[in-house]
Amino acid sequence: MSLPGQSDYGSTTAESLTATIRPWSEFFDISVLSLPVSFSDATSRLSRNLTYFRVNYAIVALVILLLSLIYHPISMIVFLVTLIAWFFLYFSRSVPLVVFNRTIDDRAVLVVLSIITIVALVFASVWLNVLVSGLIGGALVCLHGVLRVQNYGEDPYGGLLSSVVEDSSGRGPNNVLTSWTCTSLL
Repeated sequence: MSLPGQSDYGSTTAESLTATIRPWSEFFDISVLSLPVSFSDATSRLSRNLTYFRVNYAIVALVILLLSLIYHPISMIVFLVTLIAWFFLYFSRSVPLVVFNRTIDDRAVLVVLSIITIVALVFASVWLNVLVSGLIGGALVCLHGVLRVQNYGEDPYGGLLSSVVEDSSGRGPNNVLTSWTCTSLL
């Protein structure tokens, strides 16, 4: 129960956390994985998937880091303290972070928290674990981002990158790149 004039922070936190995490069934759907046809296709997929699954990727990287610290109890405590910072500053916010009347972008918060986590764990004398788990997490995130075809329900760029044209045969909209590629191969 909240006092008059106060918001119910617990329900707001739960709503914002579930609103930003994409469904894990969608994240782990192997039917949408395929090899990219070109380097530009790979970078485009990676960019779009990093935007769409940003919170899921952060959770995956943090879990890999947590698993690498199982045999280091002091480092585990340091990690749990930084995990609390992650929870309150990144995962559970429903409104943008404002510092000195300036709105801080979510990506900036992600980068700063990542750096703080790495520095804290390096000073806890587990720099090799942090390095290896960071490389493994980064490799898995990049691998998933490159292999996953973008067919989610909403466009993470708000339609800015979609270029749709009408086919001359009247069959409906076609992707410009697909139309160009097919006609250039004939």
